[in-house]
Amino acid sequence: MHLDYIKPSEAKSLRGLRLALTVGVPGPWGESAKKMLEYKDIDYVAVEQHPAQANEDLVAWTGVRNAPIALYNDEAPKTNFQDIVALAERLNPNPSLVPSAWNERIICFGISNEICGEGGFGWSRRLMATSTPRQRPLSEQEIDILSKAPNLDRDTMEKAYGSSQIQAARASDRVKEILVGLKNRIRQQISLGSHYFVGESLSSCDIHWACFSNMLLPLPAELNPMPEWLRISYGDIGLIKLTDFEELLEHRDMVFEKHLKLPLDF
Repeated sequence: MHLDYIKPSEAKSLRGLRLALTVGVPGPWGESAKKMLEYKDIDYVAVEQHPAQANEDLVAWTGVRNAPIALYNDEAPKTNFQDIVALAERLNPNPSLVPSAWNERIICFGISNEICGEGGFGWSRRLMATSTPRQRPLSEQEIDILSKAPNLDRDTMEKAYGSSQIQAARASDRVKEILVGLKNRIRQQISLGSHYFVGESLSSCDIHWACFSNMLLPLPAELNPMPEWLRISYGDIGLIKLTDFEELLEHRDMVFEKHLKLPLDF
């Protein structure tokens, strides 16, 4: 199943909520935005953005090349994960994905920042794809598949996202640090009788992790029909052992099973 996209030139004249998403790819930032809107039953129009392309029409309209971009009526484009969460809360406050208690709200957005923010899990995993040596030789078939992937080399990454060689060198260690922190947090919550990162109910950081967890271990092809080149890239996690983070994958599976729609469509 695939989303129905319209072009930026068509979306520009529409009212309501429009969401620019990467065509054919389950980008975790975009998937997180989509899943929050679905959970809150908020309608939107999907606008096409293409990976590793100039996206000139989108830039001319929004000033932004990347996805996701949330545009509501005549308001300024929203690209930051916090702004997209805030917009979703405003458009439909219930069910809320933001804890009401001050300290829990701080923890929720702090966790999300470690997952979604600059230098966070997703950012660092993306850098690993272009900077970390592979831990196993690729087959001829895998080499052929990867040769057809969009060109996301280090120069492209640095231009598109402002990443540095220092960040690239530290990416694997940063990923492991974040995973250990998330594991310890969910273990603490389980000991208190909760299976969520904050409090006793679903919040935005749970959805962020569920979507970004595909960069640790992609969901099976029947649930996440992602391109094979991306599955190979996401599946190459260096020296990180999946068995060390089973609680995080169990959390992902629980969130999708209880709260979010599958299979992914993009």
